[in-house]
Amino acid sequence: MAGTEQAGAQRLEKALRALTVRLGPLEGAPRPLSGGITNHNFRVQLGGSQYVVRVHGNDTELLGIDRAAERAASEVAARLGIAPAPALALEDCLVTRFLAAEPCTAREIRARIETIAAALRDFHSSGATLPSAFWVPDLLERYAAAVRARGGSTSPAYGAAARACAQIAPALAAAARVPCHNDLLAGNVLCAGEERVQIVDWEYAGIGHPYFDLGNLAVNNELEDGDEERLLAAYHGEPPSERRRATLKLMRVLSDAREGAWGELQSYISDVEFDFGRYARVHFERLQAAVEHADFPRWLALAGEEGSGATTA
Repeated sequence: MAGTEQAGAQRLEKALRALTVRLGPLEGAPRPLSGGITNHNFRVQLGGSQYVVRVHGNDTELLGIDRAAERAASEVAARLGIAPAPALALEDCLVTRFLAAEPCTAREIRARIETIAAALRDFHSSGATLPSAFWVPDLLERYAAAVRARGGSTSPAYGAAARACAQIAPALAAAARVPCHNDLLAGNVLCAGEERVQIVDWEYAGIGHPYFDLGNLAVNNELEDGDEERLLAAYHGEPPSERRRATLKLMRVLSDAREGAWGELQSYISDVEFDFGRYARVHFERLQAAVEHADFPRWLALAGEEGSGATTA
C-alpha cells in the first residue's frame, strides 16, 4: 500500500472507532472513492445506512478551510435540497449521507447550466451566516506565507498571478458579499437524475463575491461564451449586461489564481498522491493567457464601473 493510502487508512480506522459508537456497527469493508485531491474519501455502511466519510488531509486549515463553515454551509445547502445531508462531524472527518449520483461531465454541466445557476442563486440568497471570509487576493498572501514558513518559495508564475489579482481586486471589491461554495470543480457537481444536481464538498465555503462561484464554475468546466450567456441569464433572470460579462471574465482569472496558488502550497503540505506542481502550472498558464487577452483592460473598466455590485453587475 502506498504511503498516502496508508495514511488515509490509518485516519479512517481512527474515525471509524468513533463513528461506530454514534452511527452503528460497520457492515462490510469501507470502499475508497476516487476524485479527491485534498482529503481521503470512503463509502461506508454503518448501522444499516450508507455514508460518505471524508477524512481530512494534512494541514488543511492552511488552505483556508474552516470546518465550522463547511458544516454550516452543508446544512444550509441540504435544507435547500442542493446537497446531501451531513450526518456527523468529528475532529478529523465529516460524514454525509451517501447519494447515488455521479460527478457531472463537462457536457452534463453545460446541459444543466440553468439548474446549477438556480442552485447557486438559492444558496447565495439564503442569508447563511458562515464564520469565514473568502477573497482570492487575501488567500494568495496567506498561501505564500505558508510556503515560506516551510522553507520554500513561490514561483514567478505565482508572483504574476498575485499581480493580476491586485489589478482585478479594485474593480470587484465594492460588491456585496454572500455565502458561497468557492470550489466548483466538475467533480463537486453531481448529476442526480435527468435534471437535478447536487453540490458536494463545501469545505471552502465562506462569505465572498457571488461571481467567484460563477467564474469558478465557468473556467473549471471550460464553458464557452454561449454557455456563459446562459449561466448569467439564468442566474439573474434576464439577459446579461456587458458589466456582468466582464465581471465573470475577471472571476475566471481569480479562479485560476486561486487554483494555481493552491497547487503550489499543496505540493508542500499534502499527503495525497497527485501532481500538484503540474496542476499549478496549468492554471497559471491559463491565467496568463487571459491577462494577455486584448479585452482584459476593457473587462477591468466595465467591471469597475460605479454600481457594479454583486447583484447589479
